[in-house]
Amino acid sequence: MTNEKTAEVAQKSEEGAFNRFIRATEIDTRLLGMIGALLLIWLAFHFFSDGRFLTPRNLWNLSVQTASVAVMATGMVLVIVTRNIDLSVGSILGFVAMIMGVTQISVLPGMLGSDSQFIWVIALLVGIVLGGMIGGLHGFVIAYLGVPAFIVTLGGLLIWRGAAWWVTSGQTVAPMNNTFRLMGGGPYGSIGEFWSWVIGIVACVVIALLAINGRRQRQRFNFPLKPMWAELFMVGTSWVVVMGAVAVANAYPWPVGIVKRHIKANNLNVEPSELVIAHGIAIPVLIAIGVGIVMTFITTRTRFGRYVFAMGGNPEAADLAGINSRWVTTKIFILMGMLCGIAGAISTARLNAATNAQGTLDELMVIAAAVIGGTSLGGGVGTIVGAMLGAVVMQSLQSGMVLVGLDAPLQNVVVGLVLVMAVWLDGLYRRRQG
Repeated sequence: MTNEKTAEVAQKSEEGAFNRFIRATEIDTRLLGMIGALLLIWLAFHFFSDGRFLTPRNLWNLSVQTASVAVMATGMVLVIVTRNIDLSVGSILGFVAMIMGVTQISVLPGMLGSDSQFIWVIALLVGIVLGGMIGGLHGFVIAYLGVPAFIVTLGGLLIWRGAAWWVTSGQTVAPMNNTFRLMGGGPYGSIGEFWSWVIGIVACVVIALLAINGRRQRQRFNFPLKPMWAELFMVGTSWVVVMGAVAVANAYPWPVGIVKRHIKANNLNVEPSELVIAHGIAIPVLIAIGVGIVMTFITTRTRFGRYVFAMGGNPEAADLAGINSRWVTTKIFILMGMLCGIAGAISTARLNAATNAQGTLDELMVIAAAVIGGTSLGGGVGTIVGAMLGAVVMQSLQSGMVLVGLDAPLQNVVVGLVLVMAVWLDGLYRRRQG
């Protein structure tokens, strides 16, 4: 046996079983740690809430409540990766939501008629375009006028919150268009048991195909291959998570009162106790997952995504490489504003109203979700999946604290402490890696 092989065998024997597992599966240790923390949070709240946290009803509601924050967190990853910050996302959400509410209640019915099927589409497009314009304005001031992102977005936080009040002089706008409301979840804003299983099966097939394609690409470019057991483990674990999530969504039935109205509206000859209708996956959750997939593609498969991470990793080198950093920065904030528009639609549809308090402190939740999810404030590092998982962590904390009866001021204290701790841990991790 040669000296190189002997050294390799000795190294593997000294390496622990856990480290060998991590190396073989290529799992991000930060992501794994966050999953472990999330499970501990769930178990702790389940214990202190007398078994009410880990129930299909609460987990389904948790997924719906997480959707809007998760959508915005995907954009915040790009903002923070480029060493910027956006403190205005909650206020943009509130302003855009108010405009969408006024558009579909006061403007479009008079132009198209109250029964028009285009009202919700136009209102949604207005919200997304308006959010993109606001984000573009922020990006222009930051990139081309040289004003720090912290100051620009802090000003935006105040400006757009005040503008939301100005639109209706502080009045709440309600109710929303019936089709628009489907984006907020609820019994009718879910896809039901059958289609939930269909989507779960399709997702499992896609996961398997992606694993096969990834392995073929590694072979094509002579990259090291994962052990087959590691590939099967990752695919199998993903299948369990997907189908488990679908099973939980389908385990939450419609409330009895809604079932009674459904029976009456459809003239069904059946007792409410005999009719069990599963919610299935909520539409806002599907929207958030769709946004996550698109944002993952943008960050990992496009030139724009490569430019973003290059700018965050080494801004000087990015400029020398010919990257138009100003235009890329502007596009990042345009995208962030558009995501605020989507999140505003989800939030407004869920509340069935546009209120002046909408989106308050969401900027804290979104930034915390991105940082907890592994996005480094030092720039250049971050993942969409991690940010969305961070959103689940933050919403789990808030939902759990409500279940155990913690007062709202104390909830803010806990969220603030979690954010500070996440930044501290990020610093420790970067120093260790460096």
